Amino acid sequence: MNLITLDKISKSYSEKVLLDNVTLNINEGDKIGLIGLNGAGKSTLLKIVAGRDEFFSGDVTKSKDLRIEYLSQNTEYEDDTTVLEQVFHGDNMEMKLLKEYELLLESINNSEFSEELNNKLIALQAKIDNLNLWSLESEAKTILTKLGIHNYNVKMSTLSGGQKKRVFLASALISPCDLLILDEPTNHLDSSSIEWLEDYLNARKGALLMITHDRYFLDRVANRTIELDRGKLYSYDGNYSYFLEKKAERLELEAAMEEKRQKLILKELQWVRRGAKARTTKQKARLQRFDELVNKEYIAAPENIDMPFVGRRLGKKTIELYNISKRYDEKVLLNDFSYIFLKSDRIGIIGDNGMGKTTLTNLINGSVKADLGSIEIGDTVKICTFAQDDSHMNLNMRAIDYIKEGGETIPTEDGTVITASQLAERFLFDGILQYTTINKLSGGERRRLHLLRILMEAPNVLILDEPTNDLDIETLKILEDFIDEFIGIVVVVSHDRYFLDRTCNKIFSFEGNGNIKIYNGNYSDYLIHKEIELVNEKDNNNKKATVKKEYVKTKEDKPKFSFKEQKEFETIYGDIDKLEEKIANIDKEMEANPSNYGLLNELTNEKEALEEELLYKYERVEYLEDLAKKIEEYKKK
Repeated sequence: MNLITLDKISKSYSEKVLLDNVTLNINEGDKIGLIGLNGAGKSTLLKIVAGRDEFFSGDVTKSKDLRIEYLSQNTEYEDDTTVLEQVFHGDNMEMKLLKEYELLLESINNSEFSEELNNKLIALQAKIDNLNLWSLESEAKTILTKLGIHNYNVKMSTLSGGQKKRVFLASALISPCDLLILDEPTNHLDSSSIEWLEDYLNARKGALLMITHDRYFLDRVANRTIELDRGKLYSYDGNYSYFLEKKAERLELEAAMEEKRQKLILKELQWVRRGAKARTTKQKARLQRFDELVNKEYIAAPENIDMPFVGRRLGKKTIELYNISKRYDEKVLLNDFSYIFLKSDRIGIIGDNGMGKTTLTNLINGSVKADLGSIEIGDTVKICTFAQDDSHMNLNMRAIDYIKEGGETIPTEDGTVITASQLAERFLFDGILQYTTINKLSGGERRRLHLLRILMEAPNVLILDEPTNDLDIETLKILEDFIDEFIGIVVVVSHDRYFLDRTCNKIFSFEGNGNIKIYNGNYSDYLIHKEIELVNEKDNNNKKATVKKEYVKTKEDKPKFSFKEQKEFETIYGDIDKLEEKIANIDKEMEANPSNYGLLNELTNEKEALEEELLYKYERVEYLEDLAKKIEEYKKK
């Protein structure tokens, strides 16, 4: 069943065409991912579908009684509203009924008995019963918890920007509707919350239209992908991987057709230059076709551009962290953490919100001081941080002038330089956008501009704090290519699993209580390591259970060693000595190589495995000694 149809919709801002004769059908069961460049008009299209924005021409047809719930990037709220009140702040019938019930209940409790009010309350209760709304509050609390909000009675004014957005998302998810529209739902969510949201949206029956730049999320949720490209809308019946394949085919076909058009223009031009006279109907028609060929608009797709090394060389000494600890009040964010950065490091920092990821980057760039420990920075190190906050921007400044504040030119690997304007073009700022004032740019374009400003400082240590928030997929691809060629250290705080897989060779995982575990490889490798750890943990638990079981089995009978236990008892002390000696040797090797982190990582892993084996031997020797003692006591009886 068709829910809504947009037919030949057009919309422009000044001279910029956002939507050019766009047509879109949304049907029941559609889970649509909308992608496109920042500033292309994606949010505008969502607002038109939701009925929140006007358009210049075209028609919108909706099915009868269609209910739409829309989550925008900017949602209004009142400071004194609690989290739970904000979740039920919707304008649909269900939310209004619940609010009316709460207000009426409050009136009855604060006044003398009124039969009229009592009857009204009974009628409202019946309506709520029929709609089965009593479970909505518990469902709302469940959703909030899954999104990382655990206190439902705090005021909205006390929450961070990211927490507020998660409350708005919960409100959209809890509201019954036929079409759910979400603008960047994965921003400010940690990995576990994103995975939960994937499952929730996949299980949800209604239609879905969303903007997101999380490519794994698109792959796992969307069954249809639409792209807004140069004012046109292209639809693909599949997820993001399918879209990539079909878009490549479309661009290849467009290029071939354009090449054919240019050849035809040259051929027809020769005919016109020969002095064709428009005397006959055929000649007039041919001249008209020539005119149409020449005037047909073709906007080439952006080409892939090589990104040469940008930045300055690192010396021998980089960044060294020694026994760093940091806490705020009673909350421990970092506990005795040490690490020496390698020149080739591409580090992804992951963990739940509030664990201290941004605090670690602030310690590295010097904006926060450690409580304990020391940080040593090499003389050649130039650190630049791409932070989440863009509030420092002068909105009346032109984009190119803001970029040039970072520098007029930056060096490349081949000895040449790149100007601010050239780098801006590589990050999809054409001549018009470069001379546009910042206040006219979209939120995503401002984030891209901030990134350019950072890169113009030519850093050799680049810290990216949630870089994928509000950056479109094309810009992310360019940034990923840039990181490939960047000769320096890159530290990324992100929940974007695709970006971490694409760029990182090491993962710092915040495990809680200030503990950070280091894993070699990208995010997918990290997941494999975690699965192995879970299996090993289960094996260790099984070993402990076996020890206890063997003891229970023999303690009530005549105590005696089995043949296997006798052999084990004879050799176990020697085994323990060998394990302790190996661990001691590893400790000495680690002390002798404090700056060789590749070797240190291997030695740490080997030491952990040996310590695990030694712990099991200690448990076994305790059991065997106890059994030997019982045998001796039994013999004396």
